[in-house]
Amino acid sequence: MAKNLQSEKLHNQADASGLRFGIMVSRFNSLITDRLLDGAIDALARSGTAKDDVKILYVPGAFELPLAAKKLALSGEYHALIAIGCVIRGETTHYDYVCSETARGLQLAQMDTGVPIIFCVLTCETQKQAEDRAGGAHGNKGYDSGLAAIEMARLSLQLSADVAGALAPAERKLRRA
Repeated sequence: MAKNLQSEKLHNQADASGLRFGIMVSRFNSLITDRLLDGAIDALARSGTAKDDVKILYVPGAFELPLAAKKLALSGEYHALIAIGCVIRGETTHYDYVCSETARGLQLAQMDTGVPIIFCVLTCETQKQAEDRAGGAHGNKGYDSGLAAIEMARLSLQLSADVAGALAPAERKLRRA
């Protein structure tokens, strides 16, 4: 119950009007990623994002998310991105490599470009755990990611304005010299 109240509080504070978002979605485990995408779109729409201000891009799997994210971020068209994927542990170590490199790649893309990239990649032991996080017992992490994208987009804009405001007096002083 507390989790639902927290999500509702964040939703009530979210204002996505005028913001543009890119969403990269892994087609692998699409039963889960489609539900996460629906949740993210719902959060953005309920917060005032226009349908035309959301671009959805599909990639084969979670491992391909970082490259797509970096290219979208470098386009300069988006205030924030959401990377949606689902990796479920199998019988080999493949899971470990995909999870680790996907997380690392998305973090590097975010740090290299300065565009917030929300990590909505479920890394689960079982299909049931994934279902619980894609609209089941643990809510919809896609919805939560949509709210996080709005919050980070607004924060990024605020920080950019703060930096620009702080630089302006210093630049005026340099011009006088």
